[in-house]
Amino acid sequence: MSLKERVYSVLVVSSAKNMNIALLDILKELRCQPVIFVSGVNEGRKAWSERSYDLVIINSSINDDSGLRMAIDIGSSRGCVVLLLVSAEIRDEIRDKVVEQGIFTLPKPLSRSVLSLSIEWMATVRERLRSVEEKSLSFEEKMEEIRLVNRAKWILISEFKMDEPATHHFLEKQAMDRCITKRELAEEIIKNYS
Repeated sequence: MSLKERVYSVLVVSSAKNMNIALLDILKELRCQPVIFVSGVNEGRKAWSERSYDLVIINSSINDDSGLRMAIDIGSSRGCVVLLLVSAEIRDEIRDKVVEQGIFTLPKPLSRSVLSLSIEWMATVRERLRSVEEKSLSFEEKMEEIRLVNRAKWILISEFKMDEPATHHFLEKQAMDRCITKRELAEEIIKNYS
């Protein structure tokens, strides 16, 4: 699926009306939906706790907090890309605090084109994270299969006094003969003999 076909959910934490209007226009152009706007960190935390978002944009001029702690908390979670908009005078200091969490920072004021390009980059990073998440799930599933097959082997060794090579051959042959996966066979053995 191409980047233009993807749809990204976005949480915007900002109390600046002009910024929100500009962001909404850009996010619509980039096919982002849903786009949820909240005006403060407390509202942002509540929105974040209710669902996950692909992209989070925090404008540091919000009323009740700098948004730094929220950005760090969200940036530490899996799968979300965070952009923190801060005043130009403190951007370097803030960047040093959040760079390890992979949080992007942009100095304000900024142009519409820079903001648009930054959101496109965020989408690119989100796709990379999505790919890593899929590989991680695949790896975890494979590890679970190995654990189940090993448990089944130990059951065969203890119940039928087979050695390890014999259990390996038995599991592969039975799975092939019955047209099921080794995982399914292992689950049957565990269920029947545990």
